[in-house]
Amino acid sequence: MRIGMAVMIVLVGGVVAGCGQPGGTGQAPPSTRTVTAPAAQPPPPVHPERTAACPYLRKESAQEVNGQHVGQVRISADKSAPTCFFYRPSGGLQLTVRPYKGDSGTAHALVDQAAPVRTSAKATEPAGWSGGSQPTDSGAVYAVAKGDAAVVVTTNQRQTIKAKEAAEQTITALGW
Repeated sequence: MRIGMAVMIVLVGGVVAGCGQPGGTGQAPPSTRTVTAPAAQPPPPVHPERTAACPYLRKESAQEVNGQHVGQVRISADKSAPTCFFYRPSGGLQLTVRPYKGDSGTAHALVDQAAPVRTSAKATEPAGWSGGSQPTDSGAVYAVAKGDAAVVVTTNQRQTIKAKEAAEQTITALGW
């Protein structure tokens, strides 16, 4: 009986000793906390600031792509790649091209805001870019991202192909 009791004490002691941290402190491991990084947010909206030529999409190209005469072109205050706003001769906005280059998460958030990936048609042109396209209440949108860059095009036309063509010309002109 003494041998059985001794074996039992050794077994219980071994189990208890195994519950501690390596090094035999006998203390429970420190608690860990999982921290989730906040989801990337799209950049704030931009507005036309001044009348000027679009540095990456000519007025004539916008006219041809969208199928409407362009009266005025305005651009945002962004220095590197401003958003371009193309207006009809009557003054109504017909085409907006918004390039973005910076943070990858922000680029993808901008695309998802414009053409939510879950609800829009998949957009994969030009090669290597991805996003969405869809008709909107006021026309259509084509929005794609690649790495830290994004291009969002809105048109007053219901055909997403027009916005897609403007996006492709913009990406080519910017060398992205």
